[in-house]
Amino acid sequence: MNISMVGTGYVGLVTGTCFAEMGNNVICVDIDEAKIEKLKKGIIPIYEPGLESMVKENFAKGTLAFTTDIREALKKSDVIFIAVGTPQGEDGSADLRYVLEVARQIGRHMVHPMIVVDKSTVPVGTADKVKETIAKELEKRGESIPFHVVSNPEFLKEGSAIEDFMKPDRVVIGAESEEAMEVMKELYAPFTHNHERFIAMDVRSAEMTKYAANAILATKISFMNEIANICERVGADVNKVRVGIGSDRRIGYSFIYPGCGYGGSCFPKDVQALAKIAEDTGYEPRIIRAVEEVNKAQKRVLAQKVVARFGEDLSGRTFALWGLAFKPETDDMREASAITIIEELTKRGAQIRAYDPKAMEEARNFYLKGNDRVTYVRSKYDALDGADAMLLVTEWKEFRSPDFEEMKQRLKTPVIFDGRNQYNRQKMAKKGFEYYQIGVSDRSEG
Repeated sequence: MNISMVGTGYVGLVTGTCFAEMGNNVICVDIDEAKIEKLKKGIIPIYEPGLESMVKENFAKGTLAFTTDIREALKKSDVIFIAVGTPQGEDGSADLRYVLEVARQIGRHMVHPMIVVDKSTVPVGTADKVKETIAKELEKRGESIPFHVVSNPEFLKEGSAIEDFMKPDRVVIGAESEEAMEVMKELYAPFTHNHERFIAMDVRSAEMTKYAANAILATKISFMNEIANICERVGADVNKVRVGIGSDRRIGYSFIYPGCGYGGSCFPKDVQALAKIAEDTGYEPRIIRAVEEVNKAQKRVLAQKVVARFGEDLSGRTFALWGLAFKPETDDMREASAITIIEELTKRGAQIRAYDPKAMEEARNFYLKGNDRVTYVRSKYDALDGADAMLLVTEWKEFRSPDFEEMKQRLKTPVIFDGRNQYNRQKMAKKGFEYYQIGVSDRSEG
């Protein structure tokens, strides 16, 4: 099948590359000339395991191409995906300016019947706006080329996006025409050998499914973090509580790990956008707003533990920080808890020695740019040198079983603030560490 993918960000690049991997002819389109030239040279703008090699292989085979010319892409394609950004507006709503600009370009330049697929995360009713926008441009041209608009929300997890796409839990398609639905079934057939994975529905329900999915996962995270905060106050251990409730198959263990709060490009933005969608209808989304407020507060919990231990004035104090990305296996720092934690500590005078396997360039050049109290080091152990304590913020695999003796030697004082509850409290006490966790009422000291 001949496909165009407008937008070479995280969703567009992964989606286009995976379609090419299955033998489709894919043209990825972006207005950023520098990015397109880099992609042609095999330089990938994001870190995602397995993506770079897959891009290079399919580009070399000719099944994957990159261009800034949407006219060329439209001539050569039967299906065009809109996968551009939908940044958050000041009121929390999704900004559709880029989505609708692509729709205008499609209407101006399409030359044969097309299926237009909304892949970007967009509010309910966006497909109608895309359809109306394309129709207006065709009318200006005096053309009546048939087209269909389809909703195909993405459910990719950063760090495992290739596997998620190649072996999806489900493929959700919203379409109003049987013709469009059949084309989408054919396109996704290699990925959905089990027919139950392909879920057909109306367009508005498909648009809503994406927001509902992310909101319920965010709700589980905030709920567990609230339970953790209660555990601390009543003398319970949230790690044991988690095991107790997770064993119930109705609940399960996914997304009930306490921590520093959720971040990334999806949960924060989508929770706020869903709340705004509800409010625009006159409905007050009390649970969804509570999820957001709990998460904002949770991002400060680890810093509050540091202040409780070392005092409000942190001048002259240095803290090692392990992990900057919002989650492991990505360099994405959007809405990362590390940003809040570092800001809370440095505004009180602290110095930070930070290490992350993938996200340090993002931190240095964008998210923490200008914060001269942050030093970036080459290894997790280098971060510990002369530090008053270590804060574990992102649960990268290399942090799971460190050399605790070397940690004790390098730290000024053997104090750990574990924002992801990675280590065993009793074992840390035996090793001589003063150890603080999320959701545990007392600390273990050496």
